[in-house]
Amino acid sequence: MPTNLVLIGPPGVGKGTQAALLVERLGLLHLASGDIFRSEITAGTELGLKAKAFMDRGELVPDDVTIGMMEARFTSEVAKKRGFVLDGFPRTVAQAEALDCKLKSLSIEITRVVSLEIDDEIVVARLSGRRTCPNCGRIYHLQTKPPTAEGQCDNCGGALQVRADDNPDTIRNRLSVFHERSEPVLAYYAGLGRLHRVDGDRKAEDVYSDVIEGLIV
Repeated sequence: MPTNLVLIGPPGVGKGTQAALLVERLGLLHLASGDIFRSEITAGTELGLKAKAFMDRGELVPDDVTIGMMEARFTSEVAKKRGFVLDGFPRTVAQAEALDCKLKSLSIEITRVVSLEIDDEIVVARLSGRRTCPNCGRIYHLQTKPPTAEGQCDNCGGALQVRADDNPDTIRNRLSVFHERSEPVLAYYAGLGRLHRVDGDRKAEDVYSDVIEGLIV
């Protein structure tokens, strides 16, 4: 039976890194809600246009629109064959319940819900140290991956910038919103016996080993 995972964690915890390792080593299909939203909007689909209208007004995209965009991916033949890792979805209990209902109708089960956890101030330090080149998109970090010349991209020579959402106050606000929304979802999955908590403040390989260990519990 294919492995089907849900990754939950705050911004900066390393969900993308773990998803990439799961794709590479287990062959899972990575279904990142942010990427799917952008794809639907770019393609001008009906659901994409609905989502864009809410996003343009600064409002949350309703659950039914979000679920509609995700459903086509996690019910695809590729997802059924390879298994999948959901990243950024579900974000609410209503989405989690709808996901379970749909998967049950297809005889598909969520193997494990992995909660990658980390102290908020470590996230602030991680993200506020990021610098991005607006020309080529390359990302640096002042502590872990600094540019050769201060403030200048090694790749194209562009002037590095701090993204608006990497401002410490903005990061703390994002974390507050994440905790408010995620706690009920984590409680929901804990109640179903599916939740596996993992310390995300370690080397990527150590985190990955813990994620994999949770699959055989």
